[in-house]
Amino acid sequence: MNIVDTSLRLTDRKRAAIIDAAIQEFLAAGFDATSMDRVAARACVSKRTVYNHFPSKEALFAAILRQLWESSDTDQAPVYSSGHPLRGQLLQLLLKKLRLLNDEAFLSLARVAIAAGIHSPERARDMVARMGEREEDLTCWIRAAAEDGRLNTPDPAFASQQLQGLVKAFAFWPQVTMGQPPLSVDEQRRVAESAADMFLASYA
Repeated sequence: MNIVDTSLRLTDRKRAAIIDAAIQEFLAAGFDATSMDRVAARACVSKRTVYNHFPSKEALFAAILRQLWESSDTDQAPVYSSGHPLRGQLLQLLLKKLRLLNDEAFLSLARVAIAAGIHSPERARDMVARMGEREEDLTCWIRAAAEDGRLNTPDPAFASQQLQGLVKAFAFWPQVTMGQPPLSVDEQRRVAESAADMFLASYA
């Protein structure tokens, strides 16, 4: 996996090189055995440069997971539209998420994160907090639909977590914990449609 773009400014190229090196280190050695020194050496930058971009290994790992999510689809996530059916909009969001959950690089890093979190609950909480610093597309969409009066939920973040739980029961946890194969395109659509219908039956 190589995400370094030579058209970027030098500082941005260094950041991209650090992330690329860190991904390789985390996958090869796991979270605990990976050090900022090893990341710096693989990225061909100084340790000070690594810390200038990422204050800790936890922050670096969270940035990697966030970047994988943001780059999982070349299309922008659909923004809530009051003039279009809810189901179609929701399906676009869920299928985008399912494409990420079908990405082997993301699943491999998720296994690294889970293994690291089991040994250190405090570290796991820190990773989750860093990942949640920016609300993801699904929560924003639910909030907008609720404010428009088309969804009835006082807690969009809770509703979003419920919906993601429906999806991850088929497209994340079996693959991460039991080695099941990723879902096919048809299976992804079936999961997305079923989850959307259950969600809208409760909240629309």
